[in-house]
Amino acid sequence: MATEPGAAEPAVPSLVDRYFTRWYKADVKGKPCEDHCILQHSNRICVITLAESHPVLQSGKTIKSISYQISTNCSRLQNKVSGKFKRGAQFLTELAPLCKIYCSDGEEYTISSCVRGRLMEVNENLLHEPSILQEKPSTEGYIAVVLPKFEESKSITDGLLTQKQYEEVVVKRIQATTAAS
Repeated sequence: MATEPGAAEPAVPSLVDRYFTRWYKADVKGKPCEDHCILQHSNRICVITLAESHPVLQSGKTIKSISYQISTNCSRLQNKVSGKFKRGAQFLTELAPLCKIYCSDGEEYTISSCVRGRLMEVNENLLHEPSILQEKPSTEGYIAVVLPKFEESKSITDGLLTQKQYEEVVVKRIQATTAAS
């Protein structure tokens, strides 16, 4: 089959775009630009990642370390899940902290769950190689996997933005900064 020269071939969707729906939480806990992305699979599992506009993913930032130690008594690494009913999983609220990201410039970012549910796993690879969070935030650089309660699986997206709504928020944010300068 011959194609016209210069005709654009349709882009093949990535694995993430094919199987997950992207939801966004802008300005988490009132902190400007600290946006999170929730990748929701059709089986209701949610993968928590950073949104493209998060300061950690902006140029010039270097991640020094990532810690899943939330407080002296709470470490997300101690989460042990077993069995069909996921016994032992830590229960998270929307504002529950998942980890802390420490940058080389002294900045510290607390990443929140953004969805209610059971913590299935955290990405321990980030402890040894924190740079993958910046290189591949939607795939190998995910932060955690959360399983919402079955009854709540439809309502977890109520406070979240769609991809289009999030893009509008980012455009308004850029317009506001250019108008202010």
